[in-house]
Amino acid sequence: MTDTDRQKQPAPYRSTARRTTPLGSRGFHLGLGLGVLALAGGLAACSGGPDTTNAAATASASPSSAGPSAVPSTLAPSTPTAKPADLRKLTCEYRKDDTGSPAKFVGYPPKRLSAAVIKASTMTIKTNLGDIVIELATGDAPCTVNSFAFLARKNFFDNTVCHRLTTVETNGLGLLQCGDPQAKGDGENPTDGTGGPGYLFNDENLGPQYTRGVVFMAQPGDASNSNGSQFAISYTDENAQLPQAYTPFGMVKKGMDIVDKIVKGGVNTAKDGVDITSDDGGSNAPKIKVRIRDVTVS
Repeated sequence: MTDTDRQKQPAPYRSTARRTTPLGSRGFHLGLGLGVLALAGGLAACSGGPDTTNAAATASASPSSAGPSAVPSTLAPSTPTAKPADLRKLTCEYRKDDTGSPAKFVGYPPKRLSAAVIKASTMTIKTNLGDIVIELATGDAPCTVNSFAFLARKNFFDNTVCHRLTTVETNGLGLLQCGDPQAKGDGENPTDGTGGPGYLFNDENLGPQYTRGVVFMAQPGDASNSNGSQFAISYTDENAQLPQAYTPFGMVKKGMDIVDKIVKGGVNTAKDGVDITSDDGGSNAPKIKVRIRDVTVS
């Protein structure tokens, strides 16, 4: 694969059996903090409020076939969905992942949010390099936070690795991607980026752009409402160019120095410089191994 081909790959992805093209992530602007998240509104994934998604909105959520460039583009306005007035009455829907993707199934999250999840404000990712603490936007992406809280309690992320690192120079984007329980993160495993929890759930909070520090769900760019366990951390404002098609659920408030260290270490590709990325999986991994030891939501 040439550098030109690589430039055409939209951001983070989770490969599935039905995917036919490399996939991207969802965008949003959080330069001013989580308050901007609230302005985006939207709970496309949950049945607690009316779904206002339409065909035009779905079309605008898909990555351009030309792929993102290194220059942020003007994003079309999003079509926000209604937010529930009371999270205690919200019902989240989680469905079986029947795409054939490899899974580490630990059950389904509860459909109703517990008092602890409603009050949750942070997610701490303990890694071999230190803690990354994320300020959660529970009110804007409650079903997403509910899923993370469930998986964290089940120790789903323990001893997993962050399998993908993209740079502005090679991909036009700056992202660190984690959450595939099967990934080896060595830049040589063609199935990295394909794993998940065995269930899928719908999108939430579409609208904000990605800038440095934003954390959002990764899913197939050609299959909306297919969130699982994979997520990405944006480390550059260049990611504001991404389409508003993926669920933003938090902002790193501690640990961006760890991400910067990982980025500075560079990308580890397969032996002999062979690029293993394809429509069916594979990813360029960070040279500095990032191993998740534990995840907590509180």
